[in-house]
Amino acid sequence: MKGFSKLLALIALLGATAATSAEENDVELIVSKANHVAFYQGNDGRAESRMLITDGGGNRQVRQFTILRKDHSGPDDADQDFLVRFSRPSDVRNTMFRVIKHIGNSDDRWLYLPGLDLVKRISSGDKRTSFVGSHFFYEDISGRSLGADQHELLENTDQYYVVKNTPLDPTSVEFAFYTVWIDKQNWMPTKTEYTDNAGKIYRRIEALEVKDIDGFATATRMKASDLRSGGSTLTEMRYISYDIGLPDEVFSERSLRNPPQQWFKRK
Repeated sequence: MKGFSKLLALIALLGATAATSAEENDVELIVSKANHVAFYQGNDGRAESRMLITDGGGNRQVRQFTILRKDHSGPDDADQDFLVRFSRPSDVRNTMFRVIKHIGNSDDRWLYLPGLDLVKRISSGDKRTSFVGSHFFYEDISGRSLGADQHELLENTDQYYVVKNTPLDPTSVEFAFYTVWIDKQNWMPTKTEYTDNAGKIYRRIEALEVKDIDGFATATRMKASDLRSGGSTLTEMRYISYDIGLPDEVFSERSLRNPPQQWFKRK
């Protein structure tokens, strides 16, 4: 019986090892976990962001804003609400930006211009355009639909999963494919490189610093680089908090003209 027990234990161990190996090579599971860590930590959140934008000639400008986020309820990573209030530079101070992110469809976006007291619905057809004049795209901020690409696991190293992502609709984007390095320790995408149709890497996004905040892995310093022009944007995230209990009414058209001050104030 003792030998039989050892045999059962060995079978169980081999089965567990095989399951772990299968999971480690399941590219859909890998990209799903990485996407969750990058964009869905907590049920809601607040952060203050500072962007240092440098063009190819070395000229610099700063953007500062506070961002509120809330996930829609659902069994999986679902739609999200965003509300952004700008504080710098002075010409955009108190400008408000509202987004309803839709998985698999175009987002809904509104902009409030305080100088004109105007709420303007803006085009959402192209997520791959500059976010407030930076080298980050709207899609970098809110995330790209996992169903938009074919995923291929290129490498499984001691530290990273390296995944190649090829668009199912090549005419909808400016890249041929992009490659993501996902940290095995925390599932954070630490580097993304975009390759054009000529086979040249022309754009890179990096998570330069990742911290544990409220139990969640969080990228607190990120850099987007345009390798063609030499320009880049460095983003620093501060005063980050999760699961703060943001009510649904925060993310309304009314909040564009009358921002919910208690949620934008630092606590």
